[in-house]
This record gives sequence, structure tokens and C-alpha cells, in this order.
Amino acid sequence: MRIDKNLERILKRVEKPARYTGGEVNMIRKNPDDVSLRIGFAFPDTYEIGMSYMGMQILYNILNKNEKIYCERLFAPAGDMEALMREDNIKLFTLETFTPADELDILGFTLQYEMSYSNILNMMDLAGIPVRREDRADSMYSYPLIIAGGPCAFNPEPLADFVDIFLVGDGEELLEKVCLAFADAKAKKLDRRALLEQAAGLDGVYVPEFYDIEYESGGPIKSVTVLNSIAPERVRRAVVEDIDSAEFPVSSIVPFIDTVHDRAVVETFRGCTRGCRFCQAGMIYRPVRERLPETIKELAMEQLKNTGHEELSLLSLSTSDYSRFEPVATELMGLCRSQNVSLSLPSLRLDSFSFRVLEEIQGYRKSGLTFAPEAGTQRLRDVINKNITEDDIYSAARQAIELGWEHIKLYFMIGLPTETMEDLDGIAEIARKIMEINYDVRGRKGGRFRVTVSVSNFVPKPHTPFQWEAQNTPEEFVEKHNYLSGKLRIKGVTFNYHETATSNLEAVFARGDRRCGRILERAWKSGCKFDGWTEHFKPELWEAAFNETAEELGFENGDALEKFYSCRMRTQEEILPWDIIDSFIDREYLISEKRKAESCTVTPDCREGCTGCGVNRYAKCFVNCDAK
Repeated sequence: MRIDKNLERILKRVEKPARYTGGEVNMIRKNPDDVSLRIGFAFPDTYEIGMSYMGMQILYNILNKNEKIYCERLFAPAGDMEALMREDNIKLFTLETFTPADELDILGFTLQYEMSYSNILNMMDLAGIPVRREDRADSMYSYPLIIAGGPCAFNPEPLADFVDIFLVGDGEELLEKVCLAFADAKAKKLDRRALLEQAAGLDGVYVPEFYDIEYESGGPIKSVTVLNSIAPERVRRAVVEDIDSAEFPVSSIVPFIDTVHDRAVVETFRGCTRGCRFCQAGMIYRPVRERLPETIKELAMEQLKNTGHEELSLLSLSTSDYSRFEPVATELMGLCRSQNVSLSLPSLRLDSFSFRVLEEIQGYRKSGLTFAPEAGTQRLRDVINKNITEDDIYSAARQAIELGWEHIKLYFMIGLPTETMEDLDGIAEIARKIMEINYDVRGRKGGRFRVTVSVSNFVPKPHTPFQWEAQNTPEEFVEKHNYLSGKLRIKGVTFNYHETATSNLEAVFARGDRRCGRILERAWKSGCKFDGWTEHFKPELWEAAFNETAEELGFENGDALEKFYSCRMRTQEEILPWDIIDSFIDREYLISEKRKAESCTVTPDCREGCTGCGVNRYAKCFVNCDAK
């Protein structure tokens, strides 16, 4: 496909035109006339971020292997490009064929981060598609079917007024099934309701218009009514039980420009067994499912051969928790060295083997090491079930310094349940003691050494033991940031912290209900987009959106509305917006873990024995569980 002349003209006037030209190495080319269905995989952020998302490459590969389907890509244009597109009436288009998005059969968004929600509405509008679902209801084939999936789909309600179908859970098998169901409905000229009913019968599909939600005025959900007999009372997440045989791309698209992660990637396993109580991914991606070592090696070598990448990374929530990590890492190091390819192993448990691996990988080029204690005291680490001790932290720091590392990054979370100022003091104490270890090992004149302390703000997430907890107010976060700024005035220590306003807004949409869609739409219409970017975030416009919607939603003012969603403790009897989704983790287990947190009781890693989360009732668990 040739670029339209108007598009070619404006590309000469924008930064990084290669974001919009397509044609990259390994891009799939098909004749649109030869397929039954065309789907646009839409990433609601810029090309550089979207092309670093492995999930897109996986689904793009799977869908395009089906001769009936053509999957194309779309990304949110940067501000300069969007302005010119709107000025010249150029609609959002695919990179494969430059087809306007409103001419596709399906437009599918990935929901990776709540702060990208305004970009979803903006991309739909730029495509000429009505953003509200009800405004598309009478035009079955006039506009694309809007679908969405990803981790944020585990609470779909804030986007329920805009999206036709949510896909919950693993997408490798589910997305193809939904596409084929649409192609079948299209061939038979079925109406919208028949198509939605066909999709609703699949595990992992949530059709929001089949559910009526009633609210207390200015309060929580009063009731949920299922309006269609096909729709389930709770939507079971989709699970790919055998990821070793699941499709994984070995000819990934290679961008022309630098992206956030410009490398070959292989997923070694999915899921996590550690049970950190704040971590949504550790809950919703259970059970652990591993790839065989030979599969990992084969995928890695094929991908390097077909892409020319000079770096290979192993992908998982905790890389060194892979059961055969040592032999696999050792063999891959040798293979990568023989091909002059660097090996990246993120999320390592910093034990003696990991240090040997890092020493061999980085050699004299020792970049910074990252530790994530998450909390400043052992008491609070026990609350969140972060099963590491001060001895673990300090022994790892000493070993790193002795081996020559000159920069250690420490990641913490503030605002955690039960946190006190003593826990914040503990953050400063850890940084101070690591500096002292450096002086002990290298002497006061032993060269430059740095510690960077980064803190993020705790955001309660659905399907975790902390899903009922209140988030700190903006005022409390600011007080804690200021307190830590004073405590961390330590020579050699740098302190960074996350913006408060975005954290509170993230909490609103992480645990919000359908009413939040009105706030989102109002904010977007006033000019909000790219809210996850500090330079684009406009807190005053969001504040206005809360104020303008508060009264119609039954709240006294915008501040009360925002804090209802972010800073309010939920009761265990309350109907939660995401209760409609069955993540396979028992509610009783989450309540039990919440109580353990309150008593500072830890739960062991479930590789040591089943902890009773309930997932083994639905899917085969890798760890030692008695499946029911």
C-alpha cells in the first residue's frame, strides 16, 4: 500500500515520521480482499511504547497466522501529528495498509494502564467513531466493534459505556475465537444482539450491555442484574493452560526507530507464586505455567536470527523464579556470547547465582543494580508479604559493592496499609546503611558510589487482598514526600518520587464503576490525553471534570467524588464493581490474606506448598496443589 499524498505531505512536518509509516522488517502483508475479517490492534500510547509491548507481538502473530483474519496496528499519534491529522481531516489509520480505523471490522484496545483511558476515547474520536457504545448500537456494521482486553479489563466498569466487549484473561486463544465469531456473524448477516450473545457464551467475554447496574445515590453499587440469559452471572477469565505449546512470535516486527525496549524477548513462564498482597499481576496471572528449557532456547535463537536484535531478554514477573533458571541462564549466556548478543535478565532474586550471572553478563560495564524492598521496616514488609529480610538486603548490597557496582537503585512504596512514620524512617535507614557498607568495603575515598531511592504511591488494585483498602489522600502523600525529602538528605543518595495527582486518579479508575465513565468523557472533551505523561497531564482539567459531574452523580462536590473512589475504605459486604469478573482467586482467600496483613503474618511462597488461593479448582497449577 502506498502512503496517501496528503499523509505523505504532513509526515514531512512531524517529529519521528517513522512512527506512522509502517513497512518495518517482519510486518505482515496481506490483501484485505482475501480475508473475512480485519481487526486493528490499538495501543493507546505512542509507537515507541506500544512496539515494546510483547503482548501485541504475540497476538499480532497468532491472528495473522489465520488466513481468514488480517490484524493491523494502530497507535496514538503524538500531539504534532494529531493536530495535522485533524486539520487535514485524516482519520486514525493502520500502519499496514493506511486504512482508516472506522473501516475495520473490529478495533481492539489493550488496557495496560488506567492513565491511558483518555487516549482510548481520543483515538476513537480521531477515527470518526462515536465514543459512547449506545451511539453505535443501531449501526452494527457501520462502525467497528470496539473490544478491549489486558490487565485493566479485570475491572472493566469505568470503560463499560464505551466498549462493546471486554476480553478478560489470556488472549492467545480467546481473541481469535471472538474474531471468528464476528466473521461468522458478518457472513450470516446476524444482528448486533446475536453477535454479542455468541461472544458472551465464551469464557473470558464480558458484554456490558447485558448487565444493569443500580447505585445508591452518592454511594456504592446497590444491585447488579443480568439482562440476558446467555450472559453469566460472573465472567470466568480465559486461561491458556499450556504456554509451552502456545504460539509465540519468532519473527517479531523490528521498528525503524528506537523504542523503549529494543530487543528480542522470550516469556519463560507466566504467573507468580510469591503472593505480595499489593500486586495485582501476582494474583490475576495465576497459576504459574512454565515453558520447557528447550522451547525457550529455540524461541530465543529463532527470534535473534529473524530480527537481528543485539539483545535478548527473558520475560516474566520474577525471572529467577523459573524452576530451571540456572541451567537455562548459563546456556543462554554462552549462546549469546557466541553471537555477540547481550543478555538481559530483569527481575532477578539477588542471590549468589544471580550475582555470578550479572558479573558474567556485565563484566566491567556494571550498570546500576535494582533492589525492591518495597517497605522500610520488617514489620511492613511482613504486612505486604514481601518475603525478604534486612539481612537479605544488606548482604546483597555488600556483595554488589564488593563486585564493583557503583550505583544501587532502591524501590519503595509509600501509603501502604498500616504504614507509620517509623516505616518511612526505615527507608532512609536502609539507604544510609548501604552507604555505610560502601564505606566499609571501599573506604571513604573509594571512588564515586550512588544510591537512588525511588518511591511510588500505593494504589489499591482489584482482585488483591488490599482491594478494600483506602488510598492515602493527596495531602497525606505530600506530607510523606516532604518528610522523606528531609530524611534522605544523605551524601550520595538521590530521592525520586511519583506524582501524587496521577496516583490518586489511577486509584479512581482502578476501582471505579460505570459512573466514572462520565468523569472520563468530560475530562477528555476538555482536552485530557496522555495522562500518564507528566508533561501532558492537566490536573486542573481533571479537577474541573470531577466538579462538573459530582452533582449529577449524587455527590456534594468534586473532591468528595474523587475521594469516594480513591480514599474510601470498602466494607467486605459491599458489591464491588469488579465482582462480575471471576479471577479464579477465592474471595475468602483474599479476606484471609487481608487479615494476615493486619496481624503482620506472612504466607510462604506457594512453590513451598499450596496456600489455598483456589485457582487449582479451575486450572492446572504448576506448584504442588491437589487439584479438585
